Amino acid sequence: MLFTVPTNKGESGGVDVQQAIAILDSGVGGLTVVKEIMRQLPREKIIYFGDTARAPYGPRDAAEVRAFTEQIVQYLLQFHPKMIVIACNTATAVAIDRIRTKVDIPVIGVISPGARAAIKTTRNGIVGVIGTEGTIRSRAYERALRSISPGIRVVSQPCPTLVPLVEKGLYEREEALPVVREALAPLTGIPMDCLILGCTHYPFLASLIAKVIGDDVALISSAEETAREVSTVLYHKGLLEKKVLRPVHQFLCSGDPEIFRSIAQKWLGDEISVSPVVWQVTRIG
Repeated sequence: MLFTVPTNKGESGGVDVQQAIAILDSGVGGLTVVKEIMRQLPREKIIYFGDTARAPYGPRDAAEVRAFTEQIVQYLLQFHPKMIVIACNTATAVAIDRIRTKVDIPVIGVISPGARAAIKTTRNGIVGVIGTEGTIRSRAYERALRSISPGIRVVSQPCPTLVPLVEKGLYEREEALPVVREALAPLTGIPMDCLILGCTHYPFLASLIAKVIGDDVALISSAEETAREVSTVLYHKGLLEKKVLRPVHQFLCSGDPEIFRSIAQKWLGDEISVSPVVWQVTRIG
């Protein structure tokens, strides 16, 4: 059964002008995907929703994350997007298959692109994965990696302390380094040659992660590969924007818009206008 799509009429009575790519995340982490899509597809309009009031998703149970994801998708459909990108690894792991059965537009996640990038990168066949408790518990990366390369060795580590650093804007502070070091300690001595940043928040901490894990380990962010997949799908469906030169993006969040705006502006390097969205409930189901 498809989600209902609210009517969205412009002044002319037709559906509003440029169809956007709708991107959702538990918070600010999906901005790493936004930045890469903006770089690769500068004509495309983006509508972004960060569920900052209910972040992080990692510690929540799968049913709750699915419910949150469905609620956000239903909300975003009022803007008539041409594609949905679930830029949250936890939500991708537990909700993407269900969302795909409920909408009639392409839905892309971040796990398969990240797995493909790691397979291309690894030389010794040992891949590390860090992520939220929910993502690691789902074993979604292990399945994705082994579906491509059955013999690969996957070493997974949940890092629940990292997302709060980013959501609070502390990822550039000195106090972030010992937190990162402690989170990655269980991976010390593992002879992996690449590490998947299995949460879209983690690229904010990439320089600190590299400092702890060592220069000989390649860091894999799914953002670049996800943007390529977005481009490929839009091209094959004839949905690539060809007319608009400077799209006007829209950013929405469920928490403090000023914190979100500050982080987004610093990361994207532009003035960001953020509209707060207030849910009537804080827990669903």
